[in-house]
Amino acid sequence: MIVSVFRPRPEPAEVARVTATAAELLEVLWGRASTAPASASQLRVLHILEHHEGITLGALADSLASTPPSTSRLCDRLQAAGFVERATRPDDRREVQLRLSGRGRAFLADLRERREREVRSVLALMSAAERGALLTGLEAFCAAATARTHGDVREVDGRTA
Repeated sequence: MIVSVFRPRPEPAEVARVTATAAELLEVLWGRASTAPASASQLRVLHILEHHEGITLGALADSLASTPPSTSRLCDRLQAAGFVERATRPDDRREVQLRLSGRGRAFLADLRERREREVRSVLALMSAAERGALLTGLEAFCAAATARTHGDVREVDGRTA
């Protein structure tokens, strides 16, 4: 006979605490997959460029909540490392557009592979049912987080999120 453990509906504070702990543990695991030669700030720029091909330097600075001169210096270092390419906009030569280079894309792909390898080693210690529950929860979390970051309002369990 299988006895299931009764667990009351978790409160948001408890889930937030466990989620924060999981995020910290992910950082520890991912720390094993070094981001060298890119710093954390540079890695953030690479991720933004990956999703916003041709973003202008000014828009990138806004996205980073930084100043254009600081952002420009950050991009100078990424360009020197071969991760970023700059080009002036054809219609406005005063604006600089930024793109990931092939080397930048390869770096991100390699970093993701190394990070995923670390996560897979932990997931292998979990049962298939636990992995399934985690996947379901993470998909719901990602959907809610995406809606929140994009300012969308959606219905969750009969409530407006």
